[in-house]
Amino acid sequence: MFATVVLPAYNEEDSIGPLLREIRREIVDLPVREVLVVDDGSSDTTVQRAAAEVGGLPGLRIIRHGQRQGQSRALLTGIRAASNEIIITLDADGQNNPADFRKLFERFSAEQASKPHLMVAGQRERRHDTFVRRLSSRIANNVRSRLLHDNVRDTGCSLKLFRRDDFLDLPFFDHIHRFLPALMKASGVSVVLVDVGHRPRRAGISKYGLWDRLWVGVHDLIGVRWLMKRQVSNVDLEEIL
Repeated sequence: MFATVVLPAYNEEDSIGPLLREIRREIVDLPVREVLVVDDGSSDTTVQRAAAEVGGLPGLRIIRHGQRQGQSRALLTGIRAASNEIIITLDADGQNNPADFRKLFERFSAEQASKPHLMVAGQRERRHDTFVRRLSSRIANNVRSRLLHDNVRDTGCSLKLFRRDDFLDLPFFDHIHRFLPALMKASGVSVVLVDVGHRPRRAGISKYGLWDRLWVGVHDLIGVRWLMKRQVSNVDLEEIL
């Protein structure tokens, strides 16, 4: 099984080039055959900086939204366009370390025989963010965990590995990326957690604030909890005739 890295990006002109070069170094002996940058309507030179890496990173493709549609829509665009069965996601700001791809693959390889539907989700061991971001994320994670019972400490970590079809089987909605472990579990996918690193932002500015991470998420939580109660799990089918 081969993998596609899906990388949503919005106004990350100073981060995208160094990150793609890191990815190139880390995937040399991994089953990654494609890297998809989904530019979400950036107003800077993110696309041009990513395109400059095409010659040095085999399998690099760039897709661009005509206007900003949000991280979840960018993920959906990339996953739909992916050529491979396995998907790896990470943020374009450089705070996720591509060196942790190996941890995800190792855990996936160890678990997949007994768990045909499987997600490996990263959890950041030590956050290198501002106090406001850490506080708002902690509150949001606690509220989400209490309501959804997903037993995930850090659902906001974008570093994840899962099967393309398992994602596409989920009912899509805006902000789905914040609730992937809970929704995967509700659909019958096993979710295993792996501690991963986290780095300070090297350039650019965060696209989220306290309002985005906490209060807007309350409305989403209500919808997700309703959806999970009505979601049908994946089942194995045997053809009779």
